Formats: sequence, structure tokens, C-alpha cells
Amino acid sequence: MPARMLWHNARVATMSPQAADPWGLIESGAILTQGDTIEWVGAYDDRPRAARDANHVDLNGLLVTPGLIDCHTHLVYGGHRANEAEMRLNGASYEAIARAGGGIRSSVAATRAASEQELLAAAARRARALLREGVTTIEVKSGYGLSLDAEARCLRAARALGSTLPISVRTTYLGAHAVPPEFEGRPDDYITAVCEWMQTLHAQGLVDAVDAFCESIAFTSAQTRRVFETARALGLPVKLHAEQLSDQGGAMLAASFGAMSCDHLEYLGAAGVAAMRAAGTVAVLLPGAYYMLRETQQPPVALLREAGVPMAVATDHNPGTSPGLSLLLSAHMSCVFFRLTPLEALRGITVHAALALGLPDRGVLAPGMRADFVAWDVAALNELTYWFGHNPCRRVVVAGAELQE
Repeated sequence: MPARMLWHNARVATMSPQAADPWGLIESGAILTQGDTIEWVGAYDDRPRAARDANHVDLNGLLVTPGLIDCHTHLVYGGHRANEAEMRLNGASYEAIARAGGGIRSSVAATRAASEQELLAAAARRARALLREGVTTIEVKSGYGLSLDAEARCLRAARALGSTLPISVRTTYLGAHAVPPEFEGRPDDYITAVCEWMQTLHAQGLVDAVDAFCESIAFTSAQTRRVFETARALGLPVKLHAEQLSDQGGAMLAASFGAMSCDHLEYLGAAGVAAMRAAGTVAVLLPGAYYMLRETQQPPVALLREAGVPMAVATDHNPGTSPGLSLLLSAHMSCVFFRLTPLEALRGITVHAALALGLPDRGVLAPGMRADFVAWDVAALNELTYWFGHNPCRRVVVAGAELQE
């Protein structure tokens, strides 16, 4: 039987929606774990009898939260696109760069040229940066290979992250990210290929979920529907890059398939909000891309809040429009740009991010949940969305084991 551990001398923010305190804050708190699972959480003075024989770990008065969850990343790719960032600074639009053969296509060329080991090594460096800031679960999308072989290499690299690093990884197949050069002018034929590859990749155990980019510069609602119908036939959950640059009705389409999340959402309308609410779809806000693209159209946070749609926050780490590797900075920007409250932002990178990935075993600290938590050197929880350019993470526990530098 795995050893019991009592993590004590901490202020514990459970983030439980059932707690009386909005943060679920327990002063003089403690967490009892057995193996990779939380057995008990509460005030130290109320610890159960089972804690008597546990190994005690002193957290030195630090403030503890659930492990952070980055629910939207494109962590596996080759190369970078700093030159395109400079082009945007000189006035070129994202759409103009994409239509001229840049954008996603330039990353596709670099990714196809990289070996699987090179892709894994680069992604591992990025994942370690997230780990150092308390991220214990990440989602990794494909979408920079855009051929069966290259997509498989990217997904295998993503899977390997979870076996070579102490971080939990969920993989998402994003073959419908852009039309590759060999399918130029034949987007419907490409979608046919995407659907065929999905079946092969799923059979190889590489796919946890399916995503698509529904946008005027990417794929239509009808093409996206074909991808989702294939996913549904395979029993795979879906999510969608929706309403980032225009309202294509993507959120309503995704909601009709019971999507776990719709992401970006700058141009989301009231009908899309209502559809997401009815379907239980999480809204994933991506302030890094909003910032990098110097957008001015904000997601309809007030409508989402009023409708009770859960809002998650993620880095959207990618080489083109959001090259950042700080989930805390994304949370900070969600407050500054989108007017989330600190409580909403922290829920967005814990409990609501877990919902966006369909992971009910994490995101809050409660009995039966996965033992992922982080100890921070801050006096108050709202400091986590206040500071930027500073990492207050001091200790990280993943599946009941503390990370060692």
C-alpha cells in the first residue's frame, strides 16, 4: 500500500465550489495523501486518526492551491515565427500573413523538417517552464504536421512528455488547423484526409480529443461538422477554436456536439453563449493571443458570466500568436484585458480548466481527487493575478510526489 503523507503547516485554498469561503480557504490547513490521491483535507487540528502514522511534510506556512491546469496549448512544433511578429508590428495583419503563405504553414514546414526526438526535446523545455510555475496538467494539440506521418509524430511527442516528465498530458488532434500546401485549393479533400487520419491515430491510442479551427481563414462550419461527426462516431470528445476573428457560428455548432470547450471567442454572440450554456461547454479565454495580435474585440465576459458559462484561462502557447510560457501571466492578463476577477481567473486555471479537459479528478483539493497541488510564497490569493514577471511558486506536488529540482 502506498505510504500516507500529511502535508501540513499551510493555508490551503481548496477552490471547492461547495466551500463557504469563495476560495475554499482553510487556515492552518493540512492535506492527507495516499499515493497519488487525496484522502482528506481540512484544518490540522481536525486531522483524522489515519494521519497519525503518516509521513509529515512541513509546508512552512505557504499558501497552497490545486495544481494549475493549462487547458489549451500547441506545445509541439518546430522553429519559431519571430519574423512574422515583426511583420505584424510593421502593420501586416494575421490574415494577410496567413494568406501569403506564412502563419501556420511556416510552422508546418519547420515541424515536418524536425525529427520526433527534436520535437520532444523542444516541447520538454517548454513543459518544464510551465512545471516550474505550478502547472501539473497540460493539454497539447497537434496541428503543425498536417500529414498523417507528421501529425502522428507530434502526437507521439506529446504523449512522451507525460511519460518523461512529471506532468499529466492530454492530447488533442487538430488536423483541421490549416490547409497544407499539397491540398492547396482543395479544402474539402483535405477534410476527407483529416477524418481518415483521425481513425488511424485514434486506433494507435494517440488522441484524447478532437479540435478544429472554424474561421474565415481556416475551415467552414460545414467542414468542421464533418470532422466532428467523425469524432463522434469514434467516441471522441470535441472542442473548437471558435469566433476568434469573426462570428462563424462555430460555438453553436460545437455546442450541438456537446463540446467540452470553445476557445478564443472574441466575436462570440448571445446565441453562441446560450448554446454553450445549454450544452455545458466551457469558454476558454486566451489573452496571450489577444495581446500578441493587438486585438480590440474582447470576449463577451459579462454575457458569459451572466449565463453561468464556466470560464477557463490558458496560455495558448504556440509559435505564432502566443509564444508565452506563463499561465500566471495569462491569468493576470485575463483580469487586466477581460476584467475577470482574481477569483474567476484562479478558477479558470484550476477547476474550470479541468472541466474544459473533461478531467473531474483534479482542479480542486478534496478527498478522492488527484494529489496535485502547489505551495506559493504569497500572503493572499489575489497576488497570483497581481504580480507579473515574478514566479512565487515554491513547491510542486504531482500525483502525490514532490518535484525535485
